[in-house]
Amino acid sequence: MNVRLAKSAGFCFGVKRAVERVYKEAEGQNTPVYTFGPIIHNEEVVEDLERRGVHAVLEVEELKKLPKGIVVIRSHGVARNIKEQIQNMGFKIIDATCPFVLKIHKIVEEYSSKGYYVLIIGNNSHPEVEGIKGWSHPRRTLVLSTHKEAEDFTIPPGEKVCIVSQTTFNYNKFQELVEIIQKKGYDIIVLNTICNATEERQKEAAEIARDADAMIVIGGRHSSNTQKLFEICKKECENTYYIQTLDDLDIKDLCSIDNVGITAGASTPNKIIEEVQKNVRNEL
Repeated sequence: MNVRLAKSAGFCFGVKRAVERVYKEAEGQNTPVYTFGPIIHNEEVVEDLERRGVHAVLEVEELKKLPKGIVVIRSHGVARNIKEQIQNMGFKIIDATCPFVLKIHKIVEEYSSKGYYVLIIGNNSHPEVEGIKGWSHPRRTLVLSTHKEAEDFTIPPGEKVCIVSQTTFNYNKFQELVEIIQKKGYDIIVLNTICNATEERQKEAAEIARDADAMIVIGGRHSSNTQKLFEICKKECENTYYIQTLDDLDIKDLCSIDNVGITAGASTPNKIIEEVQKNVRNEL
């Protein structure tokens, strides 16, 4: 059997930076350490940090009941008002927001202040998008992710529109949605804010899946970029399997398969990727 592992599989720069910072803060700290939301969408990492005394806080209200300490902002970033509230409550903030996400915050803040209508292409419920929205005027900001939403998008004539994207959005789909909106004739500025690592990861995954008899995509169930990888691979290879860890893989599904491809989302630790790759090679 030929097993091909994507070179781009695993932690991206922003996730690696955030995770390493949390582990550093957890070492020898007498001060409580919290993360605002799970540091990454990977249960294995979050559980390991919990064992080391690092607790994920989901809402600002939770912090009111907790001892003062350090709050690490995860790579997804947060809205401006969230950051201000945490600071005003007396917590020390360590901002591990991915630099590519911070760039989007600055873009939407700038263009919103100039009177532009800000259009974010991405998943409205994703924490990264929730954070981005928090740097733009709420009444002049919209999130869309489907062709129908793009077709239904309408604002008064003469309005200026700034389009940005969630960093992990599907690149091809972003282009399709932008084309639909451009046909409406608005004064538009398009800023492709999908990070290069995401774009490369998606292209490589599609290429491997195209030549594979079976494809394995590894990542957390709540990981947006892993879900998109799965969708991309499924288009190219019908036998595509989405797993979180080796325990989710039924090796019988790969019997009589000659070529297996493996990729993983940006929040998947190398340890899990290596376990899956090694098991597939050894068992088959």
